[in-house]
Amino acid sequence: MANDSKLIPVLREGIECVKMIFFRDLQGMLAAKFPERDKMYRNKIAGAVINRYFGMLNPDPVFADFASREEAVIDEVLRDTATELAPLRIPLTDALRTMVICDKQEVVDNSEILVKAREYGILLVDRDLPMPNHFIELVRRLSSAKGMVTAPVPAK
Repeated sequence: MANDSKLIPVLREGIECVKMIFFRDLQGMLAAKFPERDKMYRNKIAGAVINRYFGMLNPDPVFADFASREEAVIDEVLRDTATELAPLRIPLTDALRTMVICDKQEVVDNSEILVKAREYGILLVDRDLPMPNHFIELVRRLSSAKGMVTAPVPAK
């Protein structure tokens, strides 16, 4: 993939869409798993799970302390995601791989997130690397199916 100044931001926007969809589905999973916990707790767990999958650290001490305190729960949710949210394995695999490629274009090597995603069972190792246009199309279809965007109408 060439370092195209327009392509990388579009791909990153697609990655963010997958994260939003993942967050919404995680909220449902966590509501079923932890009905006794309030929504704020479940949202923090969901955010920590997404941050862990995508190799991000929230520097805010409140969230860092929460993630440290709830590490066992976060690990449990990370392990359960592959089975409980199995339909998201394809878009998550593609988003994680696309993110690693985008980061490499900007001279950042974060390929360790793929190793961790594989360890948690979310990464589909045998899946081919998506071409940028296929990734964006996947994101559009998924976003439309989840009611987040309206599918584009083909030109006549």
